[in-house]
Amino acid sequence: MTRKIDIYDSTLRDGAQAQGISYSVEDKIKIVERLDDLGVRYIEAGNPGSNPKDLEFFTRVSALKLNSARIIAFGSTRKVGIPVAQDSNVQSLLKAGTDAIAIFGKSWDYQVSHILRTSLEENLAMVGDTIRYLKQQGKEVVFDAEHFFDGYKANPDYALQVLSAAADAGADCLCLCDTNGGAFPQEIFDITAQVAGRFSAAIGIHCHNDGEVAVANSLMAVQAGATHVQGTINGIGERCGNANLCSIIPNLQLKLGFECIPPERMVHLTSTARFVSEIANMPHSEKAPYVGNDAFAHKGGMHIDAVQKNPISYEHINPEQVGNSRRILMSEVAGRSTLLARINAIEPALTKDSPETQKVVDRLKELEHEGYQFETAESSFELVVRKLLGKYQPFFELKEFKVIVNEPSVNGVNSSAMIKISVGDQEEITAAEGDGPVNALDNAVRKALERFYPAIKEIKLTDYKVRVLDSDKASAAKVRVLIESTDHREYWTTIGVSTDVIDASYRALVDAIEYKLVREQERQA
Repeated sequence: MTRKIDIYDSTLRDGAQAQGISYSVEDKIKIVERLDDLGVRYIEAGNPGSNPKDLEFFTRVSALKLNSARIIAFGSTRKVGIPVAQDSNVQSLLKAGTDAIAIFGKSWDYQVSHILRTSLEENLAMVGDTIRYLKQQGKEVVFDAEHFFDGYKANPDYALQVLSAAADAGADCLCLCDTNGGAFPQEIFDITAQVAGRFSAAIGIHCHNDGEVAVANSLMAVQAGATHVQGTINGIGERCGNANLCSIIPNLQLKLGFECIPPERMVHLTSTARFVSEIANMPHSEKAPYVGNDAFAHKGGMHIDAVQKNPISYEHINPEQVGNSRRILMSEVAGRSTLLARINAIEPALTKDSPETQKVVDRLKELEHEGYQFETAESSFELVVRKLLGKYQPFFELKEFKVIVNEPSVNGVNSSAMIKISVGDQEEITAAEGDGPVNALDNAVRKALERFYPAIKEIKLTDYKVRVLDSDKASAAKVRVLIESTDHREYWTTIGVSTDVIDASYRALVDAIEYKLVREQERQA
């Protein structure tokens, strides 16, 4: 029988403690809907007593019709010396109106005496009183034993007394927290096994990634008996982050035979990871296992040849199982067979001995010599191939553009751009402002083209990177610009190279638009 694991997502609470992340209420609602669609069991949504934004969120989220997830309000045990019914934070947890509540309490005697500055007995009472009170209100209660592994190593008797106080008060789950992120997998396994053999309540695990073993620690805890796993999408969180659910879920479900989410929803994993990165306004890690663009990317000719013969030669799972895809990287070391696969997607009749194929190979090498790199800009490479094979019809022609930068900025605007284009026999001259010259140019291009091609409104720029290619030439150096775009159905990356960063940016922007328009043509056809 398949053993089920309750996945407890803390992206909205623990994840929000990462540097640079600040969710709006609308952001949090969108993430809740995506996590529910993914099939997680619990969504820890924040501390309703901490700020007005979380209070508004709990009011709004209560109106959602969720299919899989239970919303959890998060807070601490009652304060030292205060009756639980009079503790304002505990009362705010009840006002949140969730069916389930997570309570954290100290399980390390050092933290009790030096941080809380109270007695060990009072801490036990704080844990027991709070959980007992919430259970009397009909709530499901998860107890997060903060610093449990440090506490167990320092004073195992007291750490277990804290768990006993929680269990005796009726806690539904005892979650063991590696709060400092310093424990090792074997320690996690041994201690979790001891706890799981002692208590009848469900045992959970909550790991931080300070030693870069949070995922391994979580897997070991499950193998030792834990049935409840906490983490965040993409591992975001304070300091070095939390255990990454995007690795934990497929490792447990696809490799070890546990059921974490409904099997048919595993294909949503990659899109959910990218969605959270976008909402959090963070670059998505392309090196992320399972959900990164590079997770199933192949560049070396021998590797590519082997993968094309049998994917298991260099892939540990089928990428489609997690909603990802295999990528054969376009480069001068990839080999003609690799390029042919991409060429055949546009012109199936060509072979590796066709003159057109050699023409593409030669042009690729020329462009890479100029500074282009198509490994991560396959959309631009597709446009190059289409142009060489006569499979491309220009959508517009640039006549000229001008960009002006004014400092200081006013209300976040310091640049303006004017662009003149022609579409067929019609000309358009448009101007726009922006936060920086590239933003102004992007706004102007869109404004000029949207009346001809309304689909451009769907494009959103999600990432922008600049790299100096020959820094020894100082301000005359070439730069490479990479732009990632999305229409919320597909992501694509385009490239531009020039000694002028604005020109390089324009080239990448135009490729992004043209790639979208090519796709629209194909959909309509």
